[in-house]
Amino acid sequence: MEPFVDIERHTPVAIRSGDSAWVQYPPQGGAEKSPPIVGRWEKKAPMAEKTKKGLWWKLVLGGVIAVSTGFFLWQAIAAPPVSDTYQTSVISRGNIENTITAVGVLQPLKYVDVGAQVSGQLKNMKVKPGDTVKQGDLLAEIDPAIFSAKVLEAEATLENLKVQLTIKEQQARLAAQQNTRTSGLFKEDAVAAKELEVTDSTLKIAKSEIEVVRSQIRQAEASLQTASANLRYTQIVAPISGTVVSVAAREGQTLNANQQAPIILRIADLETMTVWAQVSEADVTKLRAEGEAFFNILGVPDRRWNGTIRQILPTPEVINNVTLYNALFDVANPDGTLKVQMTAQVFFILEKAEDVLVAPASALQLGQTKGGENGAGGKNGGGRQGDGAGGQQKEKKSTVRVLSQDGSIEERKVTTGIRNQVAAEIRSGLLEGETVITGMAKVTKTGQNGNGLGGKRGGKL
Repeated sequence: MEPFVDIERHTPVAIRSGDSAWVQYPPQGGAEKSPPIVGRWEKKAPMAEKTKKGLWWKLVLGGVIAVSTGFFLWQAIAAPPVSDTYQTSVISRGNIENTITAVGVLQPLKYVDVGAQVSGQLKNMKVKPGDTVKQGDLLAEIDPAIFSAKVLEAEATLENLKVQLTIKEQQARLAAQQNTRTSGLFKEDAVAAKELEVTDSTLKIAKSEIEVVRSQIRQAEASLQTASANLRYTQIVAPISGTVVSVAAREGQTLNANQQAPIILRIADLETMTVWAQVSEADVTKLRAEGEAFFNILGVPDRRWNGTIRQILPTPEVINNVTLYNALFDVANPDGTLKVQMTAQVFFILEKAEDVLVAPASALQLGQTKGGENGAGGKNGGGRQGDGAGGQQKEKKSTVRVLSQDGSIEERKVTTGIRNQVAAEIRSGLLEGETVITGMAKVTKTGQNGNGLGGKRGGKL
């Protein structure tokens, strides 16, 4: 059964089933004989259902208020301070260098291409790449059979000539004795003058023949020396101490040394390496002999090898229409880390300073130069200095933005010295420990500073 109320009086008088009905309304004031009032009855919602709907709306409204309050509280708490809306850097002391970069190749300072001085078949190869050898060590051997035979032949020829010399000397002594007797007889008119002339000629011929044989002996001795030397050349020995870096011939290979000495192997002294750095024509005029340089290699990027420029070759190399000059400097290689043909990233030091105030180049806004013109540098002083400066950095006036502890930002004039593409020397205008702005903070896809709902805007400049 459901309660009903009167439309006009809204007073329940009966309980009926159904949505509406026409019923007789009871008389008021207890007057039993009052005329009945007839009206339409409406359905009244159950009390439990009405109470449930009201509670649901209260919960929804309370939830909205709670979420809104939490969001604004989170905004106030999570909003970054001014310092977090910028990229900053603290001024500190350090070392700074202004350099020219180049790419170089490592080569041994001292090396020898060992070749064959005689032709023949390579009989034995005693070494392989990577072997360490000392001066005089046997490296390879060419078949010595032919050269040994030539030595024996030269020795036999020499012995034959020596015997001939002995015979000629005996003949000369006999001719001298005959000439002496004929001369005595001629004085006594015992012989004719013609006989004396014959003995004189015979003696002279004998002496001449001795000289001829002696000359042949000297020639034979030279031939023997040549044959002996060629025999020695079949034993190929190390001309210097070092490391075998390459082998170009193989056992059994026939070597022809008649026109050009064939290369068998290369020995290099790897204790000292030379860097061949290719410098552009725009930068080579800034370099000088004895200038400082350093380099690193791909395998050990954190290690630095230092040296001084030994020479700058006067003749350039043209590669793809680019003119490059080779600057050479030497470095010690006691541990053998540096290898032949390694690529080196080379830095030639034009200027350097130690234990000075250093600021990032991105914090500087380039101003006027004191004592010379700026180079055609890019924004924030990151460009190269002009050629008119002769490679030496001048004092420059720049502007930086200093961020204080209370979040305020101050523009300040500073004087810089040595400058490169990363940092600059601060000579005046900043103190150690001060914070400078280098740029705006990075913005994520969902907002600034990566807070997911948008970061706080930076302070005024």
